[in-house]
Amino acid sequence: MNHSALSARPSQPAGPAQPIQPAPRRPTWRAWLRPGAKGAPLVVLLLVMLVYPVGQLLMLSIHNDTGFTVIEYKRLFASSVYVDVLLITLKVSLWTTFFSVLTGYPIAYLISSATRARKNRLLFWVLLSFWTSFLVRTFAWVVLLGRNGVINQLLLKLGIIDEPLSLLYHFSSVIVGMVHALMPLAVLTMLSVMENIDRRLPSAAATLGARPGTVFWKVYFPLSLPGVAAGALMVFVTAIGFFITPTLLGGRHQTMITQLIIDQVMQALNWGFAGAISVLLLAVVLIVFLVYDRMVGLSTMAGESAGAKGSRAGGWSRKLGDLILTALGNATDALLAVLPRSRKGRKRSMSGSGGSLTLRVIVFLLLVFLSAPAFLMIPLSFDSASGLAWPPHGFSLQWYRQIVDSPLWMQAITRSMLVGIGTGLLSMLIGTPAAFLLVRGGMRGKAAMLAFVLSPIVVPRMIIAVGIFYFFAKIGLVGSSLGLVLAHTTVAVPYVVITMMAVLRNYDTRLDLAAQSMGARPWATLRRVTFPILGAGLMSSFLFAFATSFDELTIALFTSGGLSTTLPKQFWDEITMQISPVIAAVSTCLFIFIAALIWVADRLRRRSLTA
Repeated sequence: MNHSALSARPSQPAGPAQPIQPAPRRPTWRAWLRPGAKGAPLVVLLLVMLVYPVGQLLMLSIHNDTGFTVIEYKRLFASSVYVDVLLITLKVSLWTTFFSVLTGYPIAYLISSATRARKNRLLFWVLLSFWTSFLVRTFAWVVLLGRNGVINQLLLKLGIIDEPLSLLYHFSSVIVGMVHALMPLAVLTMLSVMENIDRRLPSAAATLGARPGTVFWKVYFPLSLPGVAAGALMVFVTAIGFFITPTLLGGRHQTMITQLIIDQVMQALNWGFAGAISVLLLAVVLIVFLVYDRMVGLSTMAGESAGAKGSRAGGWSRKLGDLILTALGNATDALLAVLPRSRKGRKRSMSGSGGSLTLRVIVFLLLVFLSAPAFLMIPLSFDSASGLAWPPHGFSLQWYRQIVDSPLWMQAITRSMLVGIGTGLLSMLIGTPAAFLLVRGGMRGKAAMLAFVLSPIVVPRMIIAVGIFYFFAKIGLVGSSLGLVLAHTTVAVPYVVITMMAVLRNYDTRLDLAAQSMGARPWATLRRVTFPILGAGLMSSFLFAFATSFDELTIALFTSGGLSTTLPKQFWDEITMQISPVIAAVSTCLFIFIAALIWVADRLRRRSLTA
């Protein structure tokens, strides 16, 4: 409301003079400067390291030395090869999304309904699988599915087969590896919504006479749909930009579109065509996000309800959905009536606390599926034989000694540690003020700001990596540790912001007010009250950023350069050239190291939330 509107008051009857209320002041430049200073470093980082490099890469697809051109797009659609690769990419991504959500839903459901102690144990195994290197998990499937691998050897000993099966380099092996890699992402995304569902609603439906299957399908499942949609979106976007698993487990008929980008940049040096393929990939991702936003709403990715957008479905589609859920509920109730169950188990299932024995068994098997491949590397790393065959032959530490004696491996480990520490510190310094701004700041457009902060997660990592590589090549940062720190910070800082936002939402601001009421200045309050309490959360965010950098391969594949590379890049070079027990030893070291990091980060996170 402006000043003229305030001065145009109706006439007042005669009486005692009323005090004139001063007009509200417009925000001064100081009021804008403080929140701007908190978010400016992160905004500048993303503009320089994300928006500009990606925009420059996309511009290369329509501009060359002669000016504006669409020749790269004509080449892209002139041959059916590239369209076929896109269709294969969509096929792999859709099947990966379907199975990841289908198998991840029981895990998220049980975690959300379990007691605190059991929830922490289950969540630890999901987080461990989530942060374990993609390279380690994919290489484990190479050993599992190989001709001399665990599965073939087991089938041979059981007499089920007479000769080893060809289990690798097929569509099914790619799907298994992709689902194993991305199921934890689906679980964590769905869990953020399921934990906010009011458990009294299923219990109320059960007390009114609804049977367990009907309670689940008609009450609980519709409330969890925003989480299912968000989990499917995150898995699909990640899968469509994947290249590690298809390269190692698939054949030429499972080539993904990101593999074409790598070939165009690393072999053909055709930046324009790589940019055109990147535009095609980014367009698919943006279309998916647009459809998701129109149907559900992007706010559901933060655990909020679907709101008005979730209720836009027409009457016929709503009736159809109700009929399907009713049929599923009746079918589930009929199945449960056949299975022998105790009265105690039935009541527990109705109340939604703990889950049935069948559900716990299913979740246990799924967690074994997630964890067993990485554990498989441990005995193989002590094998005295020179080949990766199952079962191991003898016991030896020679492969660990070979790592220690190798300058390449030790330089890669040292560089990854230094880059990871630098990334963790820089991400924490930049991301923490932005989290304060998003949680406590009074600025407008918080939703847009949060979407911008999360953009490094949304944009396919391959596009970011190629864009940064082209940008670094022009300014001379290819192969430098500073360049790796800046690039890794770009993709790691969203995790810091998300972690610190969760911590700040559970922080009691009355402690700050009490300190200020006793005369403490804002900086003194921040230094002596806020930061000591948030110390565990800060350390947790640092560890998550460190783990993100330590396991990052896509950016390092392009920008590490030279012989002094990072550990994931050295791992990738080794695994693409030969299969050696040294890789099993490195995988074991990585698995144990990441497990220790996740354990410490989880302890710090829980302590910060209960502080």
